[in-house]
Amino acid sequence: MSSASPFYTAEHEAFRDTLRSFVAKEIEPFAADWDESGTFPRELYKKAADVGLIPLGYPEQYGGVEADLFYVIIAAQEVARAGVGGLSASLLSHNIGTPPIVKYGSEALKERVVPRILSGEAISALGITEPGGGSDVAALKTTAKRDGDHFIVNGSKTFITSGMRADYYTVAVRTGEAGHKGISLLLIERDTEGFSRTPLDRKTGWWCSDTATLYFDNCRVPVGNLLGEENQGSKMIMNNFNFERIFMAAGCTEFARVCYDEVVDYARQRQTFGKPLIGHQVIRHKLADMHMRIEATQAYLEKLAWQVENGQNPIADVCLLKNQSTLTMEFCAREAVQILGGAGYLRGPKSERIYREVRVNAIGGGAEEIMRDLAARQLGL
Repeated sequence: MSSASPFYTAEHEAFRDTLRSFVAKEIEPFAADWDESGTFPRELYKKAADVGLIPLGYPEQYGGVEADLFYVIIAAQEVARAGVGGLSASLLSHNIGTPPIVKYGSEALKERVVPRILSGEAISALGITEPGGGSDVAALKTTAKRDGDHFIVNGSKTFITSGMRADYYTVAVRTGEAGHKGISLLLIERDTEGFSRTPLDRKTGWWCSDTATLYFDNCRVPVGNLLGEENQGSKMIMNNFNFERIFMAAGCTEFARVCYDEVVDYARQRQTFGKPLIGHQVIRHKLADMHMRIEATQAYLEKLAWQVENGQNPIADVCLLKNQSTLTMEFCAREAVQILGGAGYLRGPKSERIYREVRVNAIGGGAEEIMRDLAARQLGL
């Protein structure tokens, strides 16, 4: 982004430079190999914490670094420059698992848990989706029944990012009546008796992302691990989704830009019919359309971030931004692979990897169809 932007100060740009150097040194040279091997070193969490990436946006009293949403956008986009969505998802899974702990956990719980997460020592995950339903949160079936000083949790969650390696799981459970009114959030720790996990591999993309199904079999979870008030979890989940969608939109927009940058370089070097590929009008038009969509989506993202920073809650537009970003990513990845031709169908180019990761972004964090319907309702349509 240009430093002339009204949204980014010199401090923002200095942070961008720091992260860009970190990604170039510690992530990008290894990212493709990590993706092929299906994992990445746990030590990367500590390195990311030391550079200010993991504690970004959290209270100083727990080891965080206070920051506005524009810092968060920078963080999402600089990590995305490596072109490996699975790494972004898992390395930064705390950004969906930890906010409810910070906002709604007891002081004792926060002091015990949050500093370990923000230092990179522990990993945080979010458990909402179940085998029987995803975007329909109100239909979740995992139960938590009160038994003295504990909740007894039974059920399962699936497609959980950082599901195998996480230490702390922010889990949506049913503590009351059917529908949204009976949902609560519990923090469940990995060594809880009766809690088990199985990995989900053979994914289309996000290969190095740790994805799992979680099983709860009479897990005894202390009442002190309840986040907020009992049966008030639905609103907490919705608020968390808004942040997640802005964060996802930032990453998807940068993945689109990565595709654009890669094929601009390729088109300048590749010779066809006696001239560079970029010398053909049809290719230039494709590139112009990619640039147009990326810049429009980035502008939408930054406008909504400014609104949120100024106390507004543009739910409809956040939903539509999430869709706009995934559609932009899809368009740019498709056009990039097309411009690369046969080279784009072989593993190696970032665009090929991003092309395979389009759908997971269009599904996760709220499917495109759900986003449209929620936005329409918010708009009174």
